[in-house]
Amino acid sequence: MNTPSNMLALGTKAPFFELPNPSKTNEIQSLDDLKGEKGTLVIFMCNHCPFVLHVIDKLNELYEDYQEKGIEFIAINANDMEKYPADAPEKMIEFQIERNFDFPYLYDESQAVAKAYDAACTPDFYFFDEKLDLIYRGQMDDSRPGNNKDVTGEDLIIAFENLLLGEPQEEIQRPSMGCNIKWK
Repeated sequence: MNTPSNMLALGTKAPFFELPNPSKTNEIQSLDDLKGEKGTLVIFMCNHCPFVLHVIDKLNELYEDYQEKGIEFIAINANDMEKYPADAPEKMIEFQIERNFDFPYLYDESQAVAKAYDAACTPDFYFFDEKLDLIYRGQMDDSRPGNNKDVTGEDLIIAFENLLLGEPQEEIQRPSMGCNIKWK
């Protein structure tokens, strides 16, 4: 089922979290530990969703481009692993190795963090400024599996560049679209 973002209100403070990172032997990592100097992109995603698989390589490319400019990415998997074993923490480690991305990928077993962010789909993107105020939420770009549009990362790039240049964000922000988060 294609589910759009709920589009959390701009200006919302990033809800705090502390979650285990399966790739780092379940070390607990918090928003404060991981946030970027200039901006922080929080991504709700999972291992098996076709919408995530469609964008993960471009997402990693963006991370490599923008991490050095002070923008940090934090991915969170909140899917119910009992019903969806492909999204279990040990599979998160395999997925991270297989797709070779370096940003932290945390596990929200209780789903409390996903609820705090009003996350709805995978992938769902939330971009916060250095004060952790929400300045962009929505899609990465117009590409979806099967629509034959290139994965460019355009909407995120515009949001990142606007922040880095001190420019206002676009008034029209389009929702992301993906599989619904697998709630318990």
